[in-house]
Amino acid sequence: MTTTVWLAVGQLGILVLALAAVHHPLGAHMARVYTTPKHLRAERAFYRFVKVDADADQRWSTYLLSLLGFSVASLLFLYALLRLQDHLPWSIGMESFDPATAWNTAASFVANTNWQSYSGEALAGHLAQMAGLAVQNFVSAAVGMAVAVALVRGFARSGADGRVGNFWSDLVRGVVRILLPIAVLGAVVLMAAGVIQNLHPHEAITTLTGGTQSVLGGPVASQEAIKLLGTNGGGFFNANSAHPLENPNAFTNLFQVFLILLVPSALPRTFGLMVGDRRQGWAILGVMGGIWATLTALMTWAELKAPGLVPQLAGGAMEGKEQRFGPAASALFAVATTGTSTGAVNASHDSLTAPGGLIALFTMMLGEIAPGGVGSGLYGMLIVAVLAVFIAGLMVGRTPEYLGKKIGQREMTLVALYILTMPAIVLVMTGISVVVPAGLAGIQEVGPHGLSEVLYGFTSGANNNGSAFAGLGAATPYYNTMIGLAMLLGRFVPIALVLALAGRLASQTTTPPTAGTLPTHKPLFVGLVGGVALIVVGLTFIPVLSLGPIVESLS
Repeated sequence: MTTTVWLAVGQLGILVLALAAVHHPLGAHMARVYTTPKHLRAERAFYRFVKVDADADQRWSTYLLSLLGFSVASLLFLYALLRLQDHLPWSIGMESFDPATAWNTAASFVANTNWQSYSGEALAGHLAQMAGLAVQNFVSAAVGMAVAVALVRGFARSGADGRVGNFWSDLVRGVVRILLPIAVLGAVVLMAAGVIQNLHPHEAITTLTGGTQSVLGGPVASQEAIKLLGTNGGGFFNANSAHPLENPNAFTNLFQVFLILLVPSALPRTFGLMVGDRRQGWAILGVMGGIWATLTALMTWAELKAPGLVPQLAGGAMEGKEQRFGPAASALFAVATTGTSTGAVNASHDSLTAPGGLIALFTMMLGEIAPGGVGSGLYGMLIVAVLAVFIAGLMVGRTPEYLGKKIGQREMTLVALYILTMPAIVLVMTGISVVVPAGLAGIQEVGPHGLSEVLYGFTSGANNNGSAFAGLGAATPYYNTMIGLAMLLGRFVPIALVLALAGRLASQTTTPPTAGTLPTHKPLFVGLVGGVALIVVGLTFIPVLSLGPIVESLS
């Protein structure tokens, strides 16, 4: 093998070992956080301030209304902050966001998407970054974790009359006990490795050629840590994690991938502990890990073996990539960010090879379940597991059961609606955008790649990812509005369906396993769930992919 391949294998091995080392303690810690009846003093003070009863066990509908109410309040607050930016301190001379961009940005960060149709260093002041965007990075991630835990309680409880926990308690604990401590530690590591952390405005510096360039300072390390840990994405700078002040070297690059995968890869253990069967957590992790490893290998191959004399002489496709990272580290980052709901990038995804762009698209189209976003990856994979159990039950003529809960007509209706929501948003909005004048105006490249850029944009929005093919002119009122709607629908419609399913499962009485019960912790089930996920995506998206990235790959 070449030196480049050995480096790719080495960095992947280090990453897997680091994730394995923290899987057990972090997964167990999160299980304790969401099951202990005790509240910390700071948590009790917050509950008194907002006047909520954190000990009330809410039915799924009340849980959902609390979640939606909190999200609407967050949306309005962030929108107002961005619109009034130039009247607030630490604006560092930035103008206020225009209405369409403020709407898109507020929807994006509340939906845990962090899609940015603007350049961060050209529009967002320090107060907007810290009090607006960074705060949403914490709470939107905690919302996803809360929904996942509510669904796990649905499986774990028996005859609970649709009660799935308390949203306010789950939200606050996710921030205070999980995200905040790890983010602080992550920010310290990033600062020690060279990521900046200050409150400086734009400064003029002298370049190597003797010219001058304006460079913005700011609280970058703190923003970077939670944007990655919470699988948020976005970037303090327009170049995102390709910017040397956000991601200066090979160590910070690998550490950022570690932060992206940290919580999603540990949540399956939390799931296993909360349902009382750790083997179930290993099975879910096996599906996530198997899909992620396969896609990482394919992406690395696509970027290292790019056709053409120049890529072969350079050791891979280097267009749109940083020299300090190279194609292998860029491929690893790309799969990590599209396999979760992160969207941060250390290279231009629009410059990926045609097969590489296809893999990035396909990874998001899976529903970002490998290993998925913080919380959303776990509940998305559990939905696929329920579908797999239902299909297996049909094949053997038995009533489908998963973790002692019967999967009947009403449960499958919710599962089917969940699975259809994201494809419907992506395909309908992509179809509209390639025929209406306002949508066509943003397509800067005709042919298959132009379609791929639009498809990627709505896939990213509906899956709450936030990355983009940069060739799409998305900074327009049309795309700001449409992608903003895609982000909100792609986030909150599935959440409502998941919580409804959690309520139905919690209301059931747990059925003891029998000799005819399908074992859901063995390799056969792992393969079944993985196969169902791939087949569903293939049947749904292959027709449109064949008009875009597949045609590019074959041309």
